Amino acid sequence: MNESLERSPAQPFQLLKRVVLWTALFLSLVVIALAVWLGSYAMGRNDDSTTDTVIVNIPSGTSVRGISTILGEAGLIKDDVRFLIFAKLRGVSGKLRAGEFAIDTGTTPLEVMDLLAKAVPLQHSVTIPEGLKIEEIAEIFAREGWCDAEEYIKLARDHSFIKELGFSEIDSLEGYLYPDTYNLTRNMHGTRKIIELQVQRFHKVWKELTHELDPAPDVKETVILASIVEKETGASSERPLIAGVFHNRLRKGMRLQSDPTVVYGVEGAGGPITRSQLRAATPYNTYVIPALPVGPIANPGKAALDAVLNPVESKYLYFVSKNDGTHQFSTNLRDHNRAVQKYQRKK
Repeated sequence: MNESLERSPAQPFQLLKRVVLWTALFLSLVVIALAVWLGSYAMGRNDDSTTDTVIVNIPSGTSVRGISTILGEAGLIKDDVRFLIFAKLRGVSGKLRAGEFAIDTGTTPLEVMDLLAKAVPLQHSVTIPEGLKIEEIAEIFAREGWCDAEEYIKLARDHSFIKELGFSEIDSLEGYLYPDTYNLTRNMHGTRKIIELQVQRFHKVWKELTHELDPAPDVKETVILASIVEKETGASSERPLIAGVFHNRLRKGMRLQSDPTVVYGVEGAGGPITRSQLRAATPYNTYVIPALPVGPIANPGKAALDAVLNPVESKYLYFVSKNDGTHQFSTNLRDHNRAVQKYQRKK
């Protein structure tokens, strides 16, 4: 009786010990199962795709849950809660980038996660040639799906937007939409952003060309004349010489008489210039006005801007196309008329 009473206190201890052991075993099994569950996801690859690379587009502001869904629909990962768990554990929930990405199929979820946290989105090159008008530039961007053409044209002539961009003395961005090759990403989608990018590129080039010039050249007058030089010739070697001719004529108070200015802004203009067009009193027609046009007639590139800022000094006052992309230059009207007869009227 006494021995039995002495052993009884050990029984609860043994019971507690067994409970602890079983609990520990259970928790160990849970941890192992959880590790297997997470590990199988982390290292799992989708080898069922028929392509080597998948393009995914993640819109700006997409949540981690939304990113998981997009990747799942693309067949890159399994869309379940484990993607969110790993994003949280690895501290990348707020670092997954928006944009368009090319991701190799067979990539593990962790590799996809790392790519979205570090990689640069895909870039698409859009080239805007020199000498185009607002409408022509708008058409290129719109054709490749980057903006709405009508919105682009409207914004390029919106006074309040132009002032936001730092211009106070112009009514249109004609001349300041810098022609270049732009590497765009899908998260840059938007007409305003595209125009802002072009204007920023113009300011950058302008600064490069003028930072050593003293006194500082007039931006508006330079861009107007550069737009005419750009339209007059496609031969880069001739631009400084043509710019010099225009400078000479302006100093002498002569009309520039540049054909491209005649048709700018004239609806339906095309083909050979007519006598009535030459006589039309528009604010751009340099056969009528004895000065620069009221604004640029195109968007000039760096070479045309540089030509106006650094023209070739000469005594030339005239030039005429030789129909091969180059021009015949003359110092007097008599020689110019002979060149016109030789290269234009006989043709």
